[in-house]
Amino acid sequence: MTFTGLFVPLITPFTATGEIAEEALAGLAHESLDAGAAGLVALGTTGEPETLTEDERRRVLDICADVCQERGVPLIAGAGSNSTADSVRTLSALDPRVSAALAVVPYYTRPSENGVVEHFRHLAAASPVPLIIYHIPYRTGRPLTAETLCRLAELPNVAGFKYTTGGIDDTAIAFLGRVPAHTSVLAGDDLYAAPLLALGASGAILACSNVAPAAYAELIAAWRSGPLDQARDLGNRLAPLAAALFAEPNPTVLKGVLAARGRIPTPDVRLPLLAASEASVSAALTALASVSVAPIA
Repeated sequence: MTFTGLFVPLITPFTATGEIAEEALAGLAHESLDAGAAGLVALGTTGEPETLTEDERRRVLDICADVCQERGVPLIAGAGSNSTADSVRTLSALDPRVSAALAVVPYYTRPSENGVVEHFRHLAAASPVPLIIYHIPYRTGRPLTAETLCRLAELPNVAGFKYTTGGIDDTAIAFLGRVPAHTSVLAGDDLYAAPLLALGASGAILACSNVAPAAYAELIAAWRSGPLDQARDLGNRLAPLAAALFAEPNPTVLKGVLAARGRIPTPDVRLPLLAASEASVSAALTALASVSVAPIA
C-alpha cells in the first residue's frame, strides 16, 4: 500500500464540560475530505492522545473510522510507544477498519539505531496493517542516519515514514534520494512541507491542515503534478501560517483558530497544555485570512 496526498491529523475537540465534542470531530473529518484530503489520521500528536482515557481514544478512533469507511478513504491511526512489547499488543488489537498504523521511533530511552531497527522489525511482523514510521528526532531524542532509514524502509510491512526532522539537512537529501519506490514519505513538518515535497515526498501529514485543508491539498497536488510555479507560490504563502499556528505548543493555536471560526465548540486543551494566548490566535487568524487557493489548471 502506498500513501499519497494529504492526510489530516485531526485535533480532538472538547465540549465546555470537558467531553469529546463528537459531532464537531465528525464534522472536521468530513470537511477535511470535502476539501481534498486523501485520508485522515486519528490519535496523532495533534489529537492529544496521551491525555485521553482509553475509552475516549476508542471513541475518537470509532468516529474517524466511520467517516473514512463512509467516504472510502484510508485511516491512519497513531499506535505504539517506546516499549516494543506494549506496542505489539496495541497493534495486535487494532480496529480492523484502520488502513495503517503510525508508530513513533522509540523515545526517551534512546536505543541504538540497530535497536530501532529491531523494534520496528517486531512491530511490522505483529501488525495486521502496514506501518508508517514516525521519525521526529527533536521529540524522541533519537536521530537516524539515511542508512538506517533505508534499512527500515526495506522491512516487510513498512509502508513508509512520517518525516518530521525540523529542517532540511544532508540526511533528508540522502534519504529522499535513495528511498525505495514502494516507500511513501509523508512530510510531517508544516513549515518544511514544500521543500520535502520538492525533494520527492509523496504526501504529507500536517497539523495546519486542520484549519486550511484545501490549501494544503492543493500544495501537495501542485508539487506532484504541477504547475511548479504555483506550488512554490502557495508554499511561500503558507509558511507564515505554519509559523503562526506553531507559535505556541501544538495544537493550542489550532484549537483557538478553529473555535474562533465556529468549527469546534471550545479552544480547550488538557493539561499540561494551556490554551493559546489571544495574541497568538489573532496572529494566526490574520495569517489564515491571507491564504487563498486558486484551482490547479
